[in-house]
Amino acid sequence: MRLPRSFSGWTIGVFGVLAFALGLLGLLSPGTMLTMLGFEVPEARAAGDYTLVYLAASSMAAVNMGAYYVFAACADYVPFFRWTVPFRLVTFTVFTTLVVTGGRAGRVRRRRGVGGAGGPWSPGSRCGARAGCCPRARTPTPDQTPDQTPCPDA
Repeated sequence: MRLPRSFSGWTIGVFGVLAFALGLLGLLSPGTMLTMLGFEVPEARAAGDYTLVYLAASSMAAVNMGAYYVFAACADYVPFFRWTVPFRLVTFTVFTTLVVTGGRAGRVRRRRGVGGAGGPWSPGSRCGARAGCCPRARTPTPDQTPDQTPCPDA
């Protein structure tokens, strides 16, 4: 294996080494990784807490990605460098959006993206506030009056 021959190769190689090293850290010492990320490390995990499973999976992905980047940098495989540009831009955009929105990117997307684009197809626009306007409206339960019958899609 030889050293990268271009500035692009060096940046890809350094990124690969960092991804590989941090992936190994996440696999070998998950508590250290969580602390570095600013998360609390509880003494015991609650039932259904899959933090360590998710951390192990993403750490293994980082190890693999780091290896790919290092091998591509050492081979000076320029097409790989080009393939990474759009994905690095998407990653930057997603994480920037998460930081700017305080981690509420999902809510913003649902409200503005899906809500705006999917508004005409939403159950509320088909069924309105009246019961029975939806062709598949259910029969009211004993505790509901006919005007409280929800649309099945609501």
